Amino acid sequence: MTTVARQRRDFVRQGVLHLVLLAGAAIFMAPFAFLVSTSLKPDDQIFKVTQFLPDPVKWDNYTKALDFLPESSLHGLVFLWNTIKVTALGIAAMLFSSSLVAYSFARLRWPGRDFLFVVLLATMMLPGEVTMIPVFLIFKGLGWVDTLQPLWVGNLFAGAFNVFLLRQFFLTIPTELEDAAKIDGCGFFTIYWRIMLPLIKPALAALTIMQFMGSWNDFMGPLIYISSIEKMTGSYALQLFQSAHTGEWSMLMAAATLWTLPVLAVFFFTQKYFIQGITLTGIKG
Repeated sequence: MTTVARQRRDFVRQGVLHLVLLAGAAIFMAPFAFLVSTSLKPDDQIFKVTQFLPDPVKWDNYTKALDFLPESSLHGLVFLWNTIKVTALGIAAMLFSSSLVAYSFARLRWPGRDFLFVVLLATMMLPGEVTMIPVFLIFKGLGWVDTLQPLWVGNLFAGAFNVFLLRQFFLTIPTELEDAAKIDGCGFFTIYWRIMLPLIKPALAALTIMQFMGSWNDFMGPLIYISSIEKMTGSYALQLFQSAHTGEWSMLMAAATLWTLPVLAVFFFTQKYFIQGITLTGIKG
């Protein structure tokens, strides 16, 4: 095969691959495009599927959606603040607990370490429905029902997937760095905090993004534990918005669009770290 023919074949292969990827991206983007389009439509165009672009564009749907929220929520600012607080605390608790446990499993030697790691991984097979009632009873006994604590305190107990991901990263770090730190008089926690953590930033960034999306979109947690309006998060508030304003589809789509934008922005600006954190897992060099 000549060089020209090989280049032509590679060009065609790359062209087909890009067409397939563009088609897949269009399919996955279609629901969000429909969400934004519906949020800008007048009421008489909501169910006109053939009319994708609104005419005229109703930008005031967004301000009306915020006006429909309870006055005690300050046009949704209370819901936003509660969600930000729960998300930030959940990310901090998850990163600290998971990285500390993963460091112990990867770099320290203690009796039963490998067996307990297998037990930890086995907990991934337990669905959340199995532990939902026992966890609720624990938080109820602590007097934390109708508070924000149950929405983030659970992250202080390292999750199996997070520990596994970080452990694989810790295993790729050369032991010479750890030995040199010990010679300099560093203890285990100092090595973990000042040497190990900076070397696994891609994995920490990937987990941060996943935790952010999970906490930001969490609906089941607030549904179980929250009953006061001033303590609700955004996802739960959207459900109450739908119940209170049935039929106001443009308002609902506008509120959902506003709530989705922060997630899209975070993922757009941090997708490089997310992909890097996932693809480098388990690679030793």
